[in-house]
Amino acid sequence: MNADATSADKKPVNIALQGGGSHGAFTWGVLDRLLEDARLDIAAISGTSAGAMNAVALAHGWATNGAEGAREKLHDFWRAVARQGRFSPVRRMPWDVLWGNWSVENTPGYLWFDAFSRIFSPYSANPFNHNPLRDVVRAEIDFDLVRRCTGPKLFISATNVETGQLRVFETGEITLDTVMASACLPQIFQAVEIDGTPYWDGGYGGNPALYPFFYATPVEDVLLVQINPVEREGAPRSAREIQNRIDEITFNAAMLREFRAIAFVNELIESGQLERGQYRQIRMHRIDADEAFKDLSASSKVNAEWAFLEYLRDLGRSAADDWLAESYDDVGERASLDISGELAPGLAARPRKTTGARVRDFLATRKRPPSANHHRPRGEPTDSEPRR
Repeated sequence: MNADATSADKKPVNIALQGGGSHGAFTWGVLDRLLEDARLDIAAISGTSAGAMNAVALAHGWATNGAEGAREKLHDFWRAVARQGRFSPVRRMPWDVLWGNWSVENTPGYLWFDAFSRIFSPYSANPFNHNPLRDVVRAEIDFDLVRRCTGPKLFISATNVETGQLRVFETGEITLDTVMASACLPQIFQAVEIDGTPYWDGGYGGNPALYPFFYATPVEDVLLVQINPVEREGAPRSAREIQNRIDEITFNAAMLREFRAIAFVNELIESGQLERGQYRQIRMHRIDADEAFKDLSASSKVNAEWAFLEYLRDLGRSAADDWLAESYDDVGERASLDISGELAPGLAARPRKTTGARVRDFLATRKRPPSANHHRPRGEPTDSEPRR
């Protein structure tokens, strides 16, 4: 089915978008493919950090021209991110470009920036609180349109610095500061104040928050677009690997707690201890690319090159294609993600997920991803060309 699908044909779903820096371009690709397919009716979106930015870009575009407007605005937003990234001192070395290595962890700019952020707080290192991404979001997103959007409801998460509690901002409350608070990493940026309260990245309390769905919409299907792997085999050895794994565990902890709550309520409903009319049995679904992301270092989350963002977008579209082929029929009928299995202790407790055919094909053909201007779509600007 294509974009001509009527509302009656569509299956309602809530979508949860994780944060992860530049890796959020994978989510862009997923959303682009789902909007193009047009068989899902997106009732609500919960987003954190990069997920929040994808959410407001989608809402802005939706308010102007429905699904096609959302696809166009998502493209324009990430293109603007790439343009701003051209001025970043953290860029790949020539041999990394040659060998198709997207990581920047061994570049002088990244090494200096990483060491500097561990010694100096952003209040002393960045006293004027300059954030280039803020300029991009301000220029690309009309928040009056976002707040008036009659499409999907939005929920943006940020962490209250003073209480440590998660704050979820709903559609009518969303502003530039809301989105920047959701993406505020405290080692890099000063806390974002909203009504006198300081906020940090929402990933500490919910990456993303799922519970708003259960109160705000009657929809029982939740699709999680996951870009932070829950599992990694083996123990990290280097200081950087250890810190990266700590961050992954921290940013997934809240989500796993919500998984436990959902699994518990589902089991009580199935056993008859709770009435289905009073409680809803949530059906979880997931789109991820764990096998592809395991080869990307955490440093690639700050790589904003257009070639990399295109690569992630296309990877996201392939992952969405796999999910549509394998799990679309489950929506409205059964969960395609076994969250009880996700919570099982140890990797041996359940079979490992296999990579979808389309993602495998994509990785096989893009084993060494092309340079920025190779095989670009007709009319697509290069890094040196302005977009018309």
